[in-house]
Amino acid sequence: MHPLQHPHFIQYIIHFNFHEDYFECHEVGEDYWKEVAPKNKMHPMAGWIQMAVGMYHWRRSNFPGALRSFIRAKDKLANAGVWTEGFDQAALIRILSESIEAVTARREFTPYKLPLLSPELIDAVGRYMAENPSETLDSYYLMHKHRLRDRSSIINLREQKKRREL
Repeated sequence: MHPLQHPHFIQYIIHFNFHEDYFECHEVGEDYWKEVAPKNKMHPMAGWIQMAVGMYHWRRSNFPGALRSFIRAKDKLANAGVWTEGFDQAALIRILSESIEAVTARREFTPYKLPLLSPELIDAVGRYMAENPSETLDSYYLMHKHRLRDRSSIINLREQKKRREL
């Protein structure tokens, strides 16, 4: 299977292009990154994650966070080989460059779509969406998702780790 045909990456595309749920892009992207290149922060999958994080920060007017994320994403995705196949590579890098310019100038958030070219990838996205319908989230929730989600499992894990360290 081509790495970008993986269900996690298909979900990433759907969350990015159709739901504008960049936090969820980060989540599924991180799950996939842990499978293919755990702890390798220079891997192109880390670039895809940083692109979504940049969008999340930009939407929340966290311009410094967005800028850092977009710069790192562009560095990793500029020559990512198989990890950008099926996308219009020139358009992808142009979008990242324009995003860097926009957050540097502190312009209002403007969503964009990932520039898909591959008919196979477009078809895989369409099939996944048909088989897994999802609800639309309101903009307030999308903007503040990291604060509004259930974090009890994360808090429990941190408490367990603290107890082990004592």
